[in-house]
Amino acid sequence: PNGYLDMRYTWYGETENKVKGENDWVDPDNNNAGRLQTEAKINFTEKQRLEIRTRNFHTLRGTKSNADDDQLRLRHFYNFGNLGSSKVNATSRLEYKQETNDGGKSVEASVFFDFADYIYSNNFFKVEKFGFRPGYKYKWAGHSDLYAHEAHLAFESDYKLPLNFGLNLEYDLYYSKLSDGWRYATASGDKRGEWVGELTAVLSNYTPLYKSGAFELGFNAEGGYDTYNMHQYKRIGGTGSVDTDDTSRDRRDYELYLEPTLQVSYKPTDFVKLYAAAGADYRNRVTNESEVKRWRWQPTAWAGMKVTF
Repeated sequence: PNGYLDMRYTWYGETENKVKGENDWVDPDNNNAGRLQTEAKINFTEKQRLEIRTRNFHTLRGTKSNADDDQLRLRHFYNFGNLGSSKVNATSRLEYKQETNDGGKSVEASVFFDFADYIYSNNFFKVEKFGFRPGYKYKWAGHSDLYAHEAHLAFESDYKLPLNFGLNLEYDLYYSKLSDGWRYATASGDKRGEWVGELTAVLSNYTPLYKSGAFELGFNAEGGYDTYNMHQYKRIGGTGSVDTDDTSRDRRDYELYLEPTLQVSYKPTDFVKLYAAAGADYRNRVTNESEVKRWRWQPTAWAGMKVTF
């Protein structure tokens, strides 16, 4: 077996021009908060691996701060290899997620079919991942009778571009059906089920600034849609506002962001890496497509250690 253990602490500063009493437009974002994230990856065999991720959040300034719920995520992967004589690789993924205090939970089963070897690549343009992921997810909360069934079909792809650019494109189309007593509030009345599409499009670039031995300093910038959501029905109030007027009754909502950071890393051995970064996140805090507003900067920084075994 082999793998790694990565521990990282992230600080989230105060959102620009955030005013006490006007906190609804930053919730549930982290403000004046910290997060300790632990990630472990274990390769049991060449075909089978387990990934564990925990996130523990805490506030830093009492009533002037807010933080997300703690989270646990477990993922098991099994690589079936290429299908027959084709170049299509199939890898299954089983996932379990849970929030703290018996909060929201989900279990998911999916298979990713990777066609990357069929896509033309060269030294300037490389397709690292390109395929489809059909899957099923079951979601529930606490010990109540509220639950949701979701049938997914996702497209996932990663590209390596010239000048150290990278591109991630994903589109997840799914149908969600709720249990009795749980409904989507829409402009067409309460609905038990609906179609949803989620687009992720992120462009990133890393520029090395200085390197000496085991020490490296670089500038990283990434940004894009995270995510652009398309709903079957118009949602009352949308997702970023408590207003119920017609301007917020959209089928679409999105977050568009930019995150520049200055990053440093140091490798005292081949198996240990120390790293840190500082920068800021810029995005819209009201996400309804027809009323996107409150574009704000939020400073952030993190430090961590990754041990490979």
